[in-house]
Parts: sequence; structure tokens; C-alpha cells
Amino acid sequence: MADIAPAQSQAPAATNPGGLDLANFDQTVGACTDFYEFSNGNWLRQNPVPAAFSTWGTFSELEQRNNQRLRGLALNAAADTSAARGTPTQLVGAFYTAAIDRAAIDARGLAPIAAELGAVDAVRTRADVVALIGDWQSRGAGVLFGFGSGQDLKDNTRVIAYARQGGIGLPNRDFYTRDDAESVTLRERYVEHIGTILTLAGTEAAAATAAAQRILAFETRLAKASLTREELRVPDASYNLVSIAAANEITPTFDWAALMRANGAPVQEFSLSHPKFFAEVDQALGDTGVDTWQEYLRWTLLRSTASNLAQPFADESFRFYSTVLRGQKEQRPLDERTIEAMNELLGEPLGQLFVAKYFPPAAKARMMQMIGHLKTALRARLETLEWMGEDTRREALEKWSTFTPKIGYPDKWRNYSAVSLSRDDHFANVRALIAFEHRQDMAKIGQPVDRSEWGMPPQQVNAYYNPLWNEIVFPAGILQPPFFDMSADDALNYGGIGAVIGHELLHGFDDRGSRFDAQGRLRMWWTPKDRERFDARAQRLIDQAGEFRAIGDMRLNGLVSLGENIADLGGLQIAYAALEDARAGKPPVTLDGFTAEQRFFLGWSQVWRRNFTDEAMKIQVNVGPHAPSKFRTNGPLSNLSEFALAFDCKAGDPMVRPEATRVAIW
Repeated sequence: MADIAPAQSQAPAATNPGGLDLANFDQTVGACTDFYEFSNGNWLRQNPVPAAFSTWGTFSELEQRNNQRLRGLALNAAADTSAARGTPTQLVGAFYTAAIDRAAIDARGLAPIAAELGAVDAVRTRADVVALIGDWQSRGAGVLFGFGSGQDLKDNTRVIAYARQGGIGLPNRDFYTRDDAESVTLRERYVEHIGTILTLAGTEAAAATAAAQRILAFETRLAKASLTREELRVPDASYNLVSIAAANEITPTFDWAALMRANGAPVQEFSLSHPKFFAEVDQALGDTGVDTWQEYLRWTLLRSTASNLAQPFADESFRFYSTVLRGQKEQRPLDERTIEAMNELLGEPLGQLFVAKYFPPAAKARMMQMIGHLKTALRARLETLEWMGEDTRREALEKWSTFTPKIGYPDKWRNYSAVSLSRDDHFANVRALIAFEHRQDMAKIGQPVDRSEWGMPPQQVNAYYNPLWNEIVFPAGILQPPFFDMSADDALNYGGIGAVIGHELLHGFDDRGSRFDAQGRLRMWWTPKDRERFDARAQRLIDQAGEFRAIGDMRLNGLVSLGENIADLGGLQIAYAALEDARAGKPPVTLDGFTAEQRFFLGWSQVWRRNFTDEAMKIQVNVGPHAPSKFRTNGPLSNLSEFALAFDCKAGDPMVRPEATRVAIW
């Protein structure tokens, strides 16, 4: 979810980012007929997706404004050649300078990965395959499977290692298993893409095409052994604590003790999270020819590095992953892409420069005040829910009492003094940062949990809930108009950032977050009867989502989007209650012709407006857990009597669900 674009990007500028702009409305559509179109219709028609993007909406506008600021900070850092090594200014300046030197990147060709390509060519036995996978994993390359640290889901005092399913180049397993015509065609285009990349790397064209077919078959095998999106929503399905010896019994060809030693994490137990997947990997190590393994490893290396290699590789990677998969017609300029890369690889140092200049302390104070109102509203609901029994309620209130907010940026910045970045070798910089992150990640294993850490950089336009720490986190990047406007009235702010706060709080009580207790342990603290009542209400929300057609006949998967839909609905309810509490005793106010109650819902709607390419919409439905914007706006509002009352909607209006199908969970 990005800043103001540099002039050459041709991205549309934000219009009236604070407050409501009535020019965005389509008042030929009734608020009670289609609230999303009523409040955003003209904006949606006047802001088509720019060629260099696959979606465009409120998040995009803010991200582009932030990125313009970040670009200015990067240019200033690049001009400062005297900054001490490891400081934010030196790191940002060196990375930016090397990354925008396309001539130097192109001149190196395949040289940056020549050693790895040579190592693939040198593979002769299955033992060599295993050794190479272990070597690449130890440097932070997620080849074949995911490997990293994580808090123990059932003992939140410690950090353990997790090995997870992975190894595929398409977005998820469904892209390999569906047999409709569109999916078949997409796989054909994927094979073409693999063949093109292999050809660019020196494989003869016919041999590259044949290899691409075998690679697709191999990845399909991995995909079929992987859990589905629905299965992955259950936290227990990705937790399987085993000893090293037990893991080696599941994968006798793969020595987990050796992998732990190579990663500097000589532990006695870890989570082999998806045993079925790893059993299939081990079988493939036994029955798949070494030549096929070489092809797969060569492709995995090229796929993971193409965007940072010479222009032909970067262009082909963009063509498939951005144009074919997402409908993005043009690449953004190199300097913009560099800022995006820095947000991912150098997030905290860049964020440190960002908050020093652009995040006022007053914003944090007002956010804390709003969070207080939201927490009070949530407690009131927990205390009075008619479907919840007292034993479960007691646990729910205990969890409420341990919610921790993080606002703006970390209290403690990470130490990058061990990182050496140069001004003339972009690929080496990328590798250095990946290796640094991997070392940092591995060093956590076996150590106490450090709850001061953040899961995203402060300049990010996003927010999140961490069930293991029971914390809600709001980076500085999202604390700007239209989400949060220091000069706007309470109604807009509670409909914008207030509902986002409520959304994150309610993730603690959605279908997944509700499986973690007040201390962040994976524990079913519900009574069976109360969980049954919760599941019955959640099923009605699943059914509602399944009614929504995202594009053509493609419907939402209500189970996959359930957590976000619960958080949207409940977040709106407590944000509205918090607004009423904040306005208690104050006279009614009408601005721009709308009451405070109406402006609350308009604040919600303008946050979610977004246009999609057809391809991006399909990815959103097939991969992401969030529903498309129209459903995120209209779906929860159609369940709320507060909305109907605010706009004088009547029974039978499209925005008013019949009482029998209305959902109220929290």
C-alpha cells in the first residue's frame, strides 16, 4: 500500500488530500444504492490506472507522495560523500548512487552470478544438489523452501527456526493446479518466460524451451504437495515442532543438522512446518535426475536475481511478472524503482531520514488519544456481547488489556555498522543487504524475543497487527492525509485512520488472531460453545463475500478473505462508537453538506477507492487476503444500522441487508 511521483513518472497528482472533495462524488448514484460509486465514482473515472502501475488508489497517491520525499532524501545523501560508514546517510547515498548507474549494471552482464552458475554446472550427484541448496540457504537465498526465524507459537518466550513450503515461481499453488483455459494459457506464457530467461543466460533456444517444460513440471509437483490458501489460514497447520532427528526421518536425503550449522543456528528442534511438502521434496531428491535439478536451480537463481541484473534480464522479468501477471504496461523510471528497492532492502536507514524530517511529534500524541477511544469502545463491546459466555469473555478482556500500540517509528534503530555498501556495484550491495538481513534473522534463533522490533519500515503506507505480541503498529508513512489529517475534523479522521486502528485491533479477534491468547500463545481460549457461535457468524460473512463478483464471474473466496472482512466490519463498528464518545457533549456539526456521521462513512470510503487492471484484480482475488475496494467499502456498511440511519436508507435499498442476512460479530 506509496509517495508523490517524480515529474517524469506521469502519475496523477493527489487532489485535495485532506478533507472531502465533492468533485470525486457521483451524485447521480444514490448513497443507499452503491455507496462506493456515490462517494468515489467521478474519481474512479478520472483516475485510470497509469501505465506504470497495475492499481491506482488512495494508497498509491500517498505512497507516491512519500516516495518523492524519499527520493529527495536519497539525492541529498548521494551528494554527501563524507558520511561515516554505516550511518543512514552513507548507506542510502551509496545504494542510490550504485542503483541508478544502469551503464555499470549492464556492463557487468552475468558476472555478478557467474560463481553461482558455475556451482550449478559443477553439480554431479544428489549429494551435490543438497550441498548447493544448503549453501544458498545459508546466504539468505530462499531456494526450494523458506527458512527463517520466528517466535515459537506455543512458547512466546523464545525464537525458533521455521522451514516452510516454497520453491515455486508463480504466485501460489492454484496457478499450477487449476485447469481452466486462462490458467493453462498463463502456464504456457510462464514456460515461454522461463525459456527466454534461460536463453538470455546462454542456453540454446530449443534446449531452453525443453528445460522450461521440465521446470514447470517440477514446480507443479512442489505446488501439489503444498497447503492451499485456505489451509494456510489455520496457524496450527504451519507449526510442527520436531527434533533434528525426527526431521531427518521425514527427509533422510536432507541433513537438517548440517543446514542449522551452516546458518549459525545449531539448535536441537525446529518447526518443519509443512511435512507433506518436505516429504515430497525428499522423494524428488531421490527420483529426479541431476540434470533436471540443475535446470531448476539455474532457473531459481536467475528468477531471483533478474531484476538486479543487466537490462535484458530486468526487462524480461518485468514483462512477465508485472505485465503478464498484473497488467502493468510500462516500467517506472529507474530512480523510482530504486526507492522501492530501498524501502525493501534498506527500510530502517531510509526511514530514519524520513521521520526526522517529515513526522511531527504531535501526530503521535493525537494517534495515542484516538487509540485510547478505540480501545474503550472495544472493551464496551466485549463486556456486552450477548453471544459470548462469561468464561470466554474473561479471556477476551484479558487479551484486550494487553494490546500494545506502536506509533510512527521504532524507539531503537537497528545497527548497520557491519554493512559495507559501495557506490559502484549495485548487485554487490543487494547481496550484502540480503546477507545482513539473513545473519540478523539467524542470530535471533534460540534467543529471547525482542519486542522492540518492527515488522515494516516507518515510511510504509500500511499498518499491521502482530498476534504473537498482541500489538498494533502504525508507521509514520500512513499517518498522513487522507488517512490521518491533523487539520481535519474528528469524523473524517475516525472514518479513516480510526477505522484502520479498529481494523488492526479486531485482527486480534478475527478467525486467526482469536486463536492466540493475551500472552500471544497459540491456545484455544474459547469455550467450545462460544467458538461454535463465533464460527456460525463468521460463516455468514464468508457467504456474503462469496456473493461478490470481482470481475466477470470471478467471485471472492470468503474463507481466504475472512480475517480482513471481520476486521473491516468490527473496526468500523468500534471506530464509529469511538467517534460518538469523542463527540459526546459537542453540538452537531455539518461540513460540506454532510453530518459528522455521514462524514465518518465518507472518510472510510475515500480511503479504499482504487482502480485495478483486469490482471491485477485477478491476482488480488487469487492471491491476496484482502477483498477488492468496492466490497471493502460496501460490504461492511451494508451490515451496519448506523450507516442506514446516517443516510436515511430504507429496507430494500441495495446498501441495506435484510435483517436475517446481516452479520454482527464484534
